[in-house]
Amino acid sequence: MQPQRTRDFTVADFDFTLPDELIAQHPAAERSASRLLDGRSDEAPVDRIFRELPSLLNPGDLLVFNDTQVVKARLFGEKASGGKLELLIERVLLPHEALDGSANEVVGHIRVSKKPQPGGLLHMVGGLKGGGFDATFLGRWPDAQGQLFRLRLQGPGTETPYDLMAQHGHVPLPPYITHADDADDERRYQTVFARVPGAVAAPTASLHFDEGVLAALKARGVETASVTLHVGAGTFAPMKTEQISEHVMHHERYAMPPETVQAIAACQARGGRVVAVGTTTVRTLETWARNSETQGDTNIFITPGFRFEVVDLLVTNFHLPKSTLMMLVSAFAGYERVMDLYRHAVASRYRFFSYGDAMLLQRQPPSTQRCS
Repeated sequence: MQPQRTRDFTVADFDFTLPDELIAQHPAAERSASRLLDGRSDEAPVDRIFRELPSLLNPGDLLVFNDTQVVKARLFGEKASGGKLELLIERVLLPHEALDGSANEVVGHIRVSKKPQPGGLLHMVGGLKGGGFDATFLGRWPDAQGQLFRLRLQGPGTETPYDLMAQHGHVPLPPYITHADDADDERRYQTVFARVPGAVAAPTASLHFDEGVLAALKARGVETASVTLHVGAGTFAPMKTEQISEHVMHHERYAMPPETVQAIAACQARGGRVVAVGTTTVRTLETWARNSETQGDTNIFITPGFRFEVVDLLVTNFHLPKSTLMMLVSAFAGYERVMDLYRHAVASRYRFFSYGDAMLLQRQPPSTQRCS
C-alpha cells in the first residue's frame, strides 16, 4: 500500500449521505449473522458474514476486546418543585474524586427545564421494580465541555450507584435508536464478555461476537486479550467546529491489564498482528503506547496523520457522519479508502451504527495528512 497523499481536512470532509432506513434500530437475529465488509486490501471490498472473521486472521494473531459493561445509566425523576428531569450518569466517581470521600457520587448529564440549585433534592422514580431513590444536586463538574453535573445518590439502604442504576435505570440507547429500551436491548446492547461495569454506550464492534465465533478463533490459534475503556456519552457528541484542531475530546476512564501488555509483547515478538475490536480498544492501546500508563483517563484524539504504534487490524462498525470516529478510522485505513468503503456500504444496504454491521480494516502506512 502506498502512503496517503497530503491534504488538509475539515469536519465537512467526513460527511456522507445516509438514508434513514439504513440506521439499524434493532440487532440482527443472531450476533454473528451481521454482515462484515472486508476492506483490508486496495482492491474491491468483499462482502462477508461476520462469522467468517476467524478465517481471515492468522494463527498467532492477537484479538483485543474492550470488556466494559454497559450500565442502566438513564434515569427519570423530578425536582422538589415537580419539574420532570432525565439523568444520564456518565461515571461513578472514585472515593478520592468525591467531595465527601464516599462511593456514592456520580457525574452526569441532566435534561431539565431549569437546573436545580446546589443542595437541591431530586427524586428519581422507580423502574419496573417500583420504588425510587433521592439524589442531591451538587453543582457543575469541572469537565472541559462544562456539560456535566455532580450528584450524590441516596438509596433507601446500602445500595451503591451501580445497584441503584440496575434497579431503577434504563439501557442508555444511542439517540438515533428511536424505540424505548426493552428486555431485548438489555441483553443485546451488551457484549457476551462484558465484565467491568461503567459504560454508558456499548463497544459496538464487540456486539457481533458470540460463543461460536470465540470458539472458532481459539481453534484457529488466534489469541485474545482485553482492555477496559468505559465508553461515555461524548462518543455521540457532534463536532461543534469546522476546524478539527479546535475540538476538545471528552475524557474516558481506561485500564490496561498487565496480562494484555504481556500478550501484545509476545504477539509482536512472534510476528503476529494486533487486532483491535472497536475504536475504544484502539484509543486504549494507543494511549498506553504513548504514556506507558496502564490506567487513567484518556482524551486521545486520533485524526489523519496519526502514527499508530500498536494496532495492525481493526474490526469496527460504521460511524456517524462528521464524527471523531470517522476521523479515527480514516487515520487508520486511509481517508480515500474509508470513504470508498462507506459509499459501497450505503449502495449495498449495509446496516449502520450501534446495532448495524461491521467492517475489517488494515492499517495504512504513515501519511502526511493533517487536520486543520
